Amino acid sequence: MRVRGITSILLLLSLAAVAHAQDDKEKFKARYEANVGNGKFNPRDLSGIWTLTKNDHSLGTPAPPLTPAGVAAKAGRIVATNDRIGNAPWYTCNPMGFPRLLNDDEPMELIMLPNRVLQLFQWEHRTRMLWTDGRKLPSGENLENLGPAWYGHSVGTWNGNTLVVNTVGLDDRAWLDNDANPKSFHARIEESWKRVDSNTLEMQMTLYDPEYYTAPYVGSKKTYKRMPNDSTTYFGWYGLYAGITEGICAPMNEVEGYNKGFRDFGQAKTP
Repeated sequence: MRVRGITSILLLLSLAAVAHAQDDKEKFKARYEANVGNGKFNPRDLSGIWTLTKNDHSLGTPAPPLTPAGVAAKAGRIVATNDRIGNAPWYTCNPMGFPRLLNDDEPMELIMLPNRVLQLFQWEHRTRMLWTDGRKLPSGENLENLGPAWYGHSVGTWNGNTLVVNTVGLDDRAWLDNDANPKSFHARIEESWKRVDSNTLEMQMTLYDPEYYTAPYVGSKKTYKRMPNDSTTYFGWYGLYAGITEGICAPMNEVEGYNKGFRDFGQAKTP
């Protein structure tokens, strides 16, 4: 009963969060469509709070065929529909993992530091480290010793004005996307980030995973728009983490906090 209760609360939380995010996106859409940006920017400064302009919670293109190992890894996964939750890890308080969190509806912030780029996410209050200090991407025995991580181990390098990030060591329990596609521990995901004007970032992602896929999985080019301060201001408090919720699934406060903040709030708005 406890697990079923948690799952129900998480579904209500997800619906409330999605509805809130979608409402904000519609309000913001007209503003970013009218603001074409300008050429006065540093192409290597990716700092700011950004949001995807279009999102399907995937890499944006159809996945290549799976290998037999990939088919086996996907077996038993149940995709959510309008009348069922499915069994994605995040429905039972587990992290979304990378790259699924990057393809979420919530905004994310990039902070440029001399030796790394910090990527902050509203959902989960998650921090991702993109190291730019010259270190090598873990491989071989070093990677095996580090072991799997929900968000892997990421190294970034500049190719001209494009930041190229490679991530390895991903936990294969985390879904690649909402379609339940898998990824293996030995996969490598490459992101390319490019700032094309003062208000626009472009990102493209490719999954290299010969263990689970018969070909590289090349995603579509995705567009992020800079969010103005008033779009991330709640109750007089500005910033990425100033939103409606921390977005942390904490077993200690699920029933009391989630019911009060989402279940009861959502029921009050139901016609």
